[in-house]
Amino acid sequence: MKKLLIMALAALSLTAVSAAETNPFFNYRNWKTPHGTYPFNEIKPEHYMPAFEEGMRQGLADIDAIVNNPAEPTFANTIEAYERSGELLSIVSGCFYNLTHSETTPELQEIEMALSPKMSEYSATIRLNEGLFARIKKVYDNRANLRLNKEQQKLLEDIYDSFANNGANLSPEDKATYRELSARLSQLTLTYGQNVLKATNAWTMLITREEDLAGLNDDTKAMLADKAQKAGLQGWLLDLRPTTYIPVMQDCANRDVRRELYTAYSSRCVGGPFDNTQVIMDIVNTRLQLAQLFGKKNYAEKSLHKTMAETQERVYSLLDQLRDSYLPVARQEAAELQEYAKSQGLYATLQPWDWSYYSKKLKNEKYSISDDDLRPYFPLDRVIDGVFGLAKRLYGVTFKENKEIQVYNPEVRAYEVFDAKGKYVAVYYADFHPREGKRGGAWMNDFQPQYMRGKKDHRPHIVNVMNFTRPVVSEAAGENFSGQTKPALLTYDEVRTFLHEFGHGLHGMLTRCQYASLSGTNVPRDFVELPSQFNENFIDEKEFLDTFARHYQTGEALPQELLDKMHASQTYHAAYACVRQLSFGYLDMAWHTLEQPFTVPADLTTEEAVLRFGNEAMAQVALMPDVPGTQMETAFTHIFSGGYAAGYYSYKWSELLDADAFSVFKQAAQKRGGTIFDKKSADLFRKNILERGGTENVMELYKRFRGGEPTINALLERDGIKALVLQ
Repeated sequence: MKKLLIMALAALSLTAVSAAETNPFFNYRNWKTPHGTYPFNEIKPEHYMPAFEEGMRQGLADIDAIVNNPAEPTFANTIEAYERSGELLSIVSGCFYNLTHSETTPELQEIEMALSPKMSEYSATIRLNEGLFARIKKVYDNRANLRLNKEQQKLLEDIYDSFANNGANLSPEDKATYRELSARLSQLTLTYGQNVLKATNAWTMLITREEDLAGLNDDTKAMLADKAQKAGLQGWLLDLRPTTYIPVMQDCANRDVRRELYTAYSSRCVGGPFDNTQVIMDIVNTRLQLAQLFGKKNYAEKSLHKTMAETQERVYSLLDQLRDSYLPVARQEAAELQEYAKSQGLYATLQPWDWSYYSKKLKNEKYSISDDDLRPYFPLDRVIDGVFGLAKRLYGVTFKENKEIQVYNPEVRAYEVFDAKGKYVAVYYADFHPREGKRGGAWMNDFQPQYMRGKKDHRPHIVNVMNFTRPVVSEAAGENFSGQTKPALLTYDEVRTFLHEFGHGLHGMLTRCQYASLSGTNVPRDFVELPSQFNENFIDEKEFLDTFARHYQTGEALPQELLDKMHASQTYHAAYACVRQLSFGYLDMAWHTLEQPFTVPADLTTEEAVLRFGNEAMAQVALMPDVPGTQMETAFTHIFSGGYAAGYYSYKWSELLDADAFSVFKQAAQKRGGTIFDKKSADLFRKNILERGGTENVMELYKRFRGGEPTINALLERDGIKALVLQ
C-alpha cells in the first residue's frame, strides 16, 4: 500500500515540478516578504493541490530517510528528524486550513474535500510505518540511558505515545481497519462542518415592516438594511450570523421574530439538504470503533489519556460538583425571570427565545445598564489600543502595524510584535468582522509555529479571527456622522471575546520552545483555555478600562457610574451561564462515553433518535422547555468537527484555573501601592505558562506559577456563588 501511495504521489508531483516556477509554495525558503510571511497576493487556489501533493511526497521521502538510516537510532537522527519532516507540507497546510475557516470559497471547499482522503492516507501511512516506529521505540526504550533535557524527554514521550495511540502497536489486520476508520472519520467531520457553514449561510428572513424590529438600535437596523440592499431587496434582512442573531434575540420586542430566528438557528442541519443527524451517528460510532480497536471501552477513555483530567470519572466529578453548586441558584434565576416576564405581559411559559430578551430587560432594570450604554466607549480602534496596551503593561511587548505584510483579505490587519528591548517577537494578524466566507465564532491559530533550528529562533505568525460588529454607514449613524462611517462600536461581550482570543494569541506569540509540536498552544486541551480565560478577567477591572475606554465622539472616559453598574451586574445570571455550559459538557460526554454503537429504535427516525438522545443527556441541568425539532448538537462544531470531542468540559476546567490564577493578581492589587498589572505575577505567568507551551507536565507548570494546585474557591467567589454554598 505504501509503495502504491509513493508511486501515485511521485506521478502527481510531476505536475508540481513543472509548476515550480509559478507556484509560490515551491519557493517558500526564498520569500521576500517581511519575516517570511505568506505572499497571499501571489497564492491562487490552483497552487494548493500541487503543493500538497509535493509536500506529501517530500514528507514520505523524509520518513524513508529516517527508516533507511544505517546508523543506530538516536534522539537526533530519529526523534528530531521526525519532528522536522514534511516542512513543505506544514507550510502549505498552515495557509490552506486557516483560509478554509476564515476566507473559504466553493473552490477551496472542493479542494478540501478532495484533500481529506489524501491527507488521511498520508498520515496513516506514516503512523503505521513499522520501520519508523521500530526506530522510535528503540530510542524510547533506551530513554533512561539518554541525557535529555525536560523538553527533549517530553518530545520523545509525545511522539512515542502519538504512534502508539494511532495504531503502531496494532496487528496488520487492525492497522488496515484503523486506516479505514481514520479516513472515514476525517471525511465525516469535514462534511459535518461544511454542512453547518452551508446551513448558516443558506437561511435568511426578510422583514418588510420596521415595527417588527422594535427594540433594535439604529446601528443594528442599519446593518440589516445594508444586508437587504446588497441582496437586492427592500427591508431588513436577518441571517444566522452572530452579529444578527445576538442583538435580535436580546432586543427585538416581536416574539414571533425571535421564535422564528431561534428555531432556524437551533434546527440547523436537522433534516433538509444539510442534515447532520446521520452524520452524528456515523461520527460517534466510528470514534467508538477506533477506541475499541485500542482496547478502550469508549472514546472518552481514549481521548482523555493525555489531559489534566485523565479519566471520565474526574470529568464527571467536576461537572457534578459545579452542577450541585450552581443549579439551585440557576433555578432561582429562571423562576425570577419567569415572574418578571409575566409582569411584562408574557403569561405563557418562558421559552428559549424569550430568555435573552427578558434577561437583558431585567438586567437593565436592576442595574440600568445595557450594551447600548457601553458601546460608545468601546470603538474598535481604542479597544485594540487597550488590548495591546495590556500586553505591554504585563509583558513589555508592543505592536506596530506593518502594511508591507500581505494579508488574505483587505480588512485584515497585520502587526509586528516586539519585546521591551525592541527585539522582534512575532507577526500578529487580526481579522475582526464577519464575511460570507468566514465561519462564525472567534478563534486563534498559527500560520507558522515557533521553533528553534540550531541557535536560530523561528518566531511565530499568529492570527486571531473574530466576528465583531462592523462600522456603519447610515443616515441614522448619529447627528455628526450622517452619510459617514461610524466606527465599529463593540459590545461589552465582544471586548471580552477579543481579550479571550488575544490571550490565546499571547500564548502563541510569547512561546519559547525548542520544538514546534510543543510550542505555544500545543498543550492539553483542558489547559489550553487558561491563558485566554485568564486574559478576560481584566475587562472587569477599572484600572484596565481607564487605559482605553473613551467615548468615540466626546473622548470622555467611561463614567464611574457606569463602571459601578457594570461591576454590580457581573454576577447577574452567572449560575444560568454556568449551567448552560455544563449542559454542553454533559451532552459531549454522553455521546463519547457510549460503549455500544448508537442505533435508532424501530419506532423512531434517525432525526428523532438523535434529538431525543441529546435532550436526555442535558435533562439533569435543563432550565428551559424542550422545543421539538431543535437541538444544538447538529451544529455543535466544537465536538463534531473541532478538537473538543470528550473535551468540552475543559472550558469549565480552565475557568477554574483562570479564576484561581487571576486571584494572584487581585491579591497583588489589594496590597498597599499594588496594581492589577503586577509585574512580578506577570513575569511568573509568562515564564511558566505562556513561554513553556507543552514542554512539561502542565500541572507542574501551573504549580510553579501559583505555588500550589488550584481550587474551586476563587471561581465560586467570582461568580457570587460561594456565600450561597456556605449557607
